[in-house]
Amino acid sequence: MKNLKKLKGDASFREFYRKKGKNTNSIIVLAKKEKFKNLIIYEAINRILNKNKILTPKLFKENYKKNYIEIQDFGDDSIFKILKKKKINKLLYFKKIINLLLRIQSIKNKNITNFKNKIYHIPKYNEKILIDEANLFSKWYAEQNLKNSKKKIFTKKFDKIIKKLVSNIQLKNNVFVHRDFHVSNLMLVRDEIGVIDSQDALIGNRAYDLASLIDDVRFKTSKSFKKKVYDYYLKKQKNLIKNKFKNDFEILSVLRNLKIIGIFTRLSLRDGKKKYIKLIPYTWELINMRIKENEVFFDLKNLLSQNFEKKIK
Repeated sequence: MKNLKKLKGDASFREFYRKKGKNTNSIIVLAKKEKFKNLIIYEAINRILNKNKILTPKLFKENYKKNYIEIQDFGDDSIFKILKKKKINKLLYFKKIINLLLRIQSIKNKNITNFKNKIYHIPKYNEKILIDEANLFSKWYAEQNLKNSKKKIFTKKFDKIIKKLVSNIQLKNNVFVHRDFHVSNLMLVRDEIGVIDSQDALIGNRAYDLASLIDDVRFKTSKSFKKKVYDYYLKKQKNLIKNKFKNDFEILSVLRNLKIIGIFTRLSLRDGKKKYIKLIPYTWELINMRIKENEVFFDLKNLLSQNFEKKIK
């Protein structure tokens, strides 16, 4: 079709096209793989968010048989792109994002009728999912970067340490978790912040999305800036048990970034998406920064420094 323009893709199996209309544009989301998650679940989660007055793309049309949905176009102004401009007050934007996150975390309803007229219920972010995600590090990155003689021992020890870390998480899984909440998935739509890429949402720990925002592998910020954003979140949350929250924030940040190293390696090796490899060094820096600060990481730090000594300082 002449009025379709292919847009830059992301880490998923989806393809995106901008459809030019007379009065308004729309986005065609095409998904031949993982179709249920990328079309039905994505749109269902958007419905839940929109119902709770969180700006997400609305559905215009669906053709599930032909593997696509047509949704609202939020334009090209991601918060990531805006924050890259030199004279922007970054902290002001991050405070707005924290306010948005708190609204997302206050969502109570976890069910919605999807466009196939069936009820979708957001699942729990259970321990097994967290462990399986972190183990992507050993499955892909360690597999690629360790000698054969070390791989089996490393994987066994790593799995044991990850299970112990997950068992040390203290807060309940009781809030809406976007699971990829960072400035590249937040859009400036007029004067409001819109949320995209919500298909992986689960009901989980309230520290998770804050960790993915503050310890974002795509957008570098200083340690002092990270602390300001973290402290602003704490200030807005009166009933948090601070030491438990800090413990969970640090564990979830490290687990998430180990997962990300695994995923970026997989994207490069399996899917030929090489651009993500360049983000791995900063991901290591973030892991390094967090494991220095908490004795809960003692075993993990030892294991990583023995096997990836150049990465762990």
